Amino acid sequence: MSRSPKSIAQLLLLNPAKMNRTLAAVGLRTFTVLAHHNRLPGRRVLSSLIHDANNVKINLATSSGLILSVPRRSVSTPVNTVVKFVPHQEAWIIERMGKFHRILEPGLNVLVPFLDRIRYVQTLKEIAIEVPKQTAITNDSVPLSLDGVLFVRIVDPYKASYGVEDPEFAITQLAQTTMRSELGKISLDNVFRERETLNSHIVAAINNASAAWGIACMRYEIRDIHLPQNVQEAMQMQVAAERKKRAAILESEGVRESNINVAEGKKRAQILASEAVKAETMNIAEGEAAAIVAKAEARATGLKNVAQALQEVQGSDAASLMLAEQYVSAFSNLAKETNTVIIPNATNDIAGSVTQAMAIYKNVSSSFGGGGQQQRENGQNGKLKAASSLRKGQSD
Repeated sequence: MSRSPKSIAQLLLLNPAKMNRTLAAVGLRTFTVLAHHNRLPGRRVLSSLIHDANNVKINLATSSGLILSVPRRSVSTPVNTVVKFVPHQEAWIIERMGKFHRILEPGLNVLVPFLDRIRYVQTLKEIAIEVPKQTAITNDSVPLSLDGVLFVRIVDPYKASYGVEDPEFAITQLAQTTMRSELGKISLDNVFRERETLNSHIVAAINNASAAWGIACMRYEIRDIHLPQNVQEAMQMQVAAERKKRAAILESEGVRESNINVAEGKKRAQILASEAVKAETMNIAEGEAAAIVAKAEARATGLKNVAQALQEVQGSDAASLMLAEQYVSAFSNLAKETNTVIIPNATNDIAGSVTQAMAIYKNVSSSFGGGGQQQRENGQNGKLKAASSLRKGQSD
């Protein structure tokens, strides 16, 4: 059953005896009763509200209002009976005649009437505590407003009951002070960059201090971080500048890659062109070499045939006819040129020139006559030399 703060305040002011049960049913952490002092049913209400049930704190803020602060996990203690059933994951603190006696474990338990009293009820479950927003200053003097969530578990119900008055309030204050201390050690950039590290440091610091309270901090999470307006604008400008820088770098890298690709393409084209020229030159050279070889083979075959013909009957007559034709052809070619000077010779005596050439041929042929195949080959070479000498004399 839920009630509004106004109705709760009226109920408490009119019937203080029901305050403890009402607060436990509503489960509120704090609420404020704003009532003018003329509306209060006398100052005696303050004395009637003072008691120690469930660690309820009562403070008179002003003469016109009353502030009641109640733990968030405010749970009413069960009614003292002989037989009690303790729920799972709960620990009940029993006092006998005002002194700690024992801790009831989950299950069936028996109490001594009038002597044993259920003083505290502690839950052993992990609970989440909201850490209120607070202001802290970083190492580089930047103010921050941040809040978080703290996850804790009671590991020692005795220490949680008698080691601290309000465990939840104490652990919250410890988390706030630890957060401010840890934020003062790092810069603003590291707050966002090393968030997990900051959370682990806060958990370690809280566990060192809360060990005497029987509370273990499981983890701490920073929920929201609020920056001043000028810092946010500066960070946005920094982010924009960083993006422009990355864009310029990427653009320059793109231009560089493009130039490299163009240069590589030109280099490859030149290599391919040079290889093509090389292949063309080699093909031309091979063709010319093949042509020279073919011409030489044809000339050798022709000379061989001429030599064989000269060895036959009337070979000399054929040689004389060939020499006469070459002689006349040479002088015909010389007559075509106007800048050619002919050394005086018996140009009009063609028969004499042929006779002279044939005499040279016969001398060479007779000098190599007889002696088998080698002599015939030498004779053929001599005839070829004689014909060459004759052509040379004609050209001179």
